[in-house]
This record gives sequence, C-alpha cells and structure tokens, in this order.
Amino acid sequence: MITSAITLKDINILKEKGLKILAENLTPVELINFIRLFSDGEGDFTKERQDMDISREEFLKYAAEHGECLE
Repeated sequence: MITSAITLKDINILKEKGLKILAENLTPVELINFIRLFSDGEGDFTKERQDMDISREEFLKYAAEHGECLE
C-alpha cells in the first residue's frame, strides 16, 4: 500500500487545474451546477421545513405582497 502526504499547496494546485479544465469545457451555468453537486449546503433543511408553521394561503399572500407571487 502506497500512501503519501498531500500538502495544502498540492491541494490548491489540484483545485486550480481542475477548475480550469471544467471552465474550458462547461458553460458558466454548467460549471456552477457541477460544483453544487459536491456541496452539502448549510443548515438542516428538514428541520427548518418542519418548523415552518405557515399555511399555503399565508405563504401566497406573503409572496404576493413581496412581488413574487407563485400563482
């Protein structure tokens, strides 16, 4: 088994090379979507969703008042 230590400099070089290759072969939107595939995000969406105590009507009223009506 071969193991070797990777330095922070090596990681940064690898990231830079990888992003360059992706940027050369993907559109900006595709690049962003690709990067998002590997992002866990932040927070606990399930808990936050369950903690929301708002009816559909209340949500639509709020959205309409803020110029973002969904219907």
